Amino acid sequence: MSSSVTPSNSLTPASMESSVWDDLDRYSLKSKLLDAFNADSCGRAMGQMFIMGFEGTEVTSQIRTLIEKQHLGTILLTAKNLKSAEQTTKLILDLQTIAHDAGHPVPLAIGLDQENGGVNSLFDENYIRQFPSAMGVAATGSTEMAYNIAKATGEELGAVGINWIMGPCLDVLTNVKNQPLGVRSMGDDPEEVSKFAVAFMKGYNDAGLATCGKHFPSYGNLEFLSSSLDVPVITDSLEQLSLSALVPFRNAISHGVNGMMVGGCAMSSAGVNVMHACLSEQVVDKLLRDDLGFDGVVMSECLEMEALSQNIGVGGGTVMAVNAGCDLILLCRLFSVQQEAIKYLKLGYEDGAISEERIRKSLKRVLDLKATCTNWEKALNPPGISSLSALQSSHMQLSADAYSASITVVRDKERLLPLSNILDSDEEILLLTPLVKPLPASALSRGLTLASATSSGSGTPWGKAVSLMSGENVFRELGRSIARRRQGRVLHTSYTAHGVRPSHEKLINRSSAIIIITADANRNLYQNGFTKHAAMICKSQPMRGGERREKPMVVVSVSSPYDFALDTSIGTYVCSYDFTETALQTLVEVLIGDLSPTGGLPGTFSHTQRHQHTKQHWLVETFDEDRDTKPLDDLLQTIEQEGPVNQRSELFGCSSSTFLLHNGGIEESHFVVRNSSTGSLLGFCCTYFFKSTATGVLGAMLVDPDRRKLSIGHSLHSRAIRSLLHRGSVKRFQLGSKLPGVFLGIPTSNSVERKRLRRWFGGMGWNTALSRPVSSMILKGLSTWSAPEKISRSMQKADVEFDLVHGQQYAESIIGHVKKTSRQGVVEVYQLALADQSSCGVIRAKEPKEGTLIGTVVLCSPDASWAETLPALKDTNDIRWAISSPVISPSVGEYSTLLQGLILLAIRQVKEQQADAVLLDCVDGDGEFDGLSAMGFSVLHSFEEVSCDADSMSVPA
Repeated sequence: MSSSVTPSNSLTPASMESSVWDDLDRYSLKSKLLDAFNADSCGRAMGQMFIMGFEGTEVTSQIRTLIEKQHLGTILLTAKNLKSAEQTTKLILDLQTIAHDAGHPVPLAIGLDQENGGVNSLFDENYIRQFPSAMGVAATGSTEMAYNIAKATGEELGAVGINWIMGPCLDVLTNVKNQPLGVRSMGDDPEEVSKFAVAFMKGYNDAGLATCGKHFPSYGNLEFLSSSLDVPVITDSLEQLSLSALVPFRNAISHGVNGMMVGGCAMSSAGVNVMHACLSEQVVDKLLRDDLGFDGVVMSECLEMEALSQNIGVGGGTVMAVNAGCDLILLCRLFSVQQEAIKYLKLGYEDGAISEERIRKSLKRVLDLKATCTNWEKALNPPGISSLSALQSSHMQLSADAYSASITVVRDKERLLPLSNILDSDEEILLLTPLVKPLPASALSRGLTLASATSSGSGTPWGKAVSLMSGENVFRELGRSIARRRQGRVLHTSYTAHGVRPSHEKLINRSSAIIIITADANRNLYQNGFTKHAAMICKSQPMRGGERREKPMVVVSVSSPYDFALDTSIGTYVCSYDFTETALQTLVEVLIGDLSPTGGLPGTFSHTQRHQHTKQHWLVETFDEDRDTKPLDDLLQTIEQEGPVNQRSELFGCSSSTFLLHNGGIEESHFVVRNSSTGSLLGFCCTYFFKSTATGVLGAMLVDPDRRKLSIGHSLHSRAIRSLLHRGSVKRFQLGSKLPGVFLGIPTSNSVERKRLRRWFGGMGWNTALSRPVSSMILKGLSTWSAPEKISRSMQKADVEFDLVHGQQYAESIIGHVKKTSRQGVVEVYQLALADQSSCGVIRAKEPKEGTLIGTVVLCSPDASWAETLPALKDTNDIRWAISSPVISPSVGEYSTLLQGLILLAIRQVKEQQADAVLLDCVDGDGEFDGLSAMGFSVLHSFEEVSCDADSMSVPA
């Protein structure tokens, strides 16, 4: 095709004449003008005042008639017209060729809704890239990203022949609940919406497209009535609108937006009462044009909307819209209705209801808009597939970057993400999803359309079957993708307005973690109810020991982020802003841990919440007892209160003095990250070097719950390990400490937290695969307790002598016996016990003939000098003693029997002191747990002790 095309009926321009066609002369499009404004010239001019759509993916006889006979100047395409980039290019070229051959003086303006996210009319997985929704882009926090996405979108649309994009969306969600716009808006902050809207406009314009802001005067706070013949109502006053909703429109106008779509909603407030905004002169001419100063093209809402066509009629509505100030009248679909509108516009002019001046102004604005985005050379030579192929690589990367920056973790109170932190590959995940329709421009929607087209006419209610299947299929690939990426099983089922069914409860009970998908739960209230019900079930799951503990649950909103944005009872809440294939693929990366999310809720939420996961290097200072004691007590209290209400924290009874041993056999170094201005502690870490076993111990690491995921723990850990490594005599490292007895290792009572901590410490260089279980145990109700008969009989038969001794005079033999163990802190516990003979004692087991010491255990009262290091002894409800550090000689054959004997005698001693309970501070889970449980002990806290050779531990970066 020739690169230079001249319309077949174009002539040399004549001088300007006072006719509606004067504006066409300015574009060198017609010379001989009629002095009288006759029916033919009226029809040609009026054709430029309509924007119309049609059904079908090829040129129909109806749209051909509208172009050739009615001189239609603008066409709006929708997803129903478009199958692929190649087909779209051909369709638009066919339409432009028809217009050119019919003598149109300027090309058609071809409009399209391509907002990205869930509102894309053109889909082609090979050539058209998917980008986040408007709110998803705002979640990136980057106007540069917004510009790049708009420019990329414009370049792709321009390649297929589109020259006018119906965007950007300028609505401010002044009421975030129950608003149909959802993620099509950029948020609830008018200034932020303005900032991103201007970036979008610039990107579209730089790609060669004209823009059209919408939906004036704002769809961000609509009231909905019940009848289908009622329209949504704006109840905000003009003053209220001016302060918030109109701000983005005002800014878009000042930055040169080409067009503006006025909505069909009603307005009812002091000073304004209109049935349809686009039909109101007060809204269009006065508010938009006079008050805001807009002189571009104003487009009406589609006059085929049921409420308008039934209340007023399309013909009357057309006349009203033009007189209100609209330059383009939108009629999306029905040819008969489009003919009616054209007829009534002509009648309105002929009857004097519409002035020639009004038509002339509209024509001028339309032609001005077309001059910015099209000409015949461009319209008849679309770049097509070759251009799209060249753009493919860079746009694909931009799409990936945009979604990666968009996904938002609003809350993760229990730190469930990534799921690899809390789940092993053999544990099942349950995915619960609502039934939703596939997005119009998506691979799934295309597949369903093709399936419907090729199905046999067997009488099956195919439409109903497709609806049900499509609702399942939208998220089926999400479940499969999660399973593939984690190499583990994922169960997937849907939920409906029927709520939580018995089948759902069975699956929840069976699974190790739950993912619930919601899509506009504020408007689909059954989703809100289902999610809250499922959360209640997850919070009361029976676990080991009969206690009830919360099962991990992640809620993901794939549309409006406001579903649970303010509901903190949902502890882990993620937003993807759309459920296109690209969005869900990126979501999987976040859930599995391949991607660290950096998005933040847009608008007013962004002022208080935006996740940043870049590693920070904090100043770590040495603990100063005078300066940091009170702040450490405050930090301990904060962390303890943050734990589950029905679960006793390991920190219960702890104070700063718990971690300060002041023992000559133990070298201690503690570190803090602090707020130098307020003096408060953001983090604390304690380390000990036990000289008797040459063991370096990381005894505790605490971080303020509000400062987690900010690398404070990483900085503290690095400093702690570096400090221990600098002691040249250290031979062994241990994670968890018997002395002080707060954390014996990684806490395991909460399975989710256990897995997260195992992976975190594993990433810090600890070999958590070689951990061993340890626990603290407690025996309550001593006043009514009696020894099991079997154990009593075994002790009577045992050839062992027991006694209780106090004081340093027994130290040599006892310490000699105890040193046979390499366990950290044991020697030191015995030394403390022997030095405090008034509050502590040692029960010994000896062979009766030779008097050889074969077993010992420490008995400690709550008044002992070192009882402060055992916070579990502190309980205002009862009096507790502690049994600590049993040591059995390796030569003893009946290890379990001797251990039970030592513990039994210790219990009897405690009963004589009128105590209510006795604590076992450290029990090996490998062999001691069952025997002690038989005596009536129950687990107080469980841990995994991790140790390694010093040679295997390196100085962290």
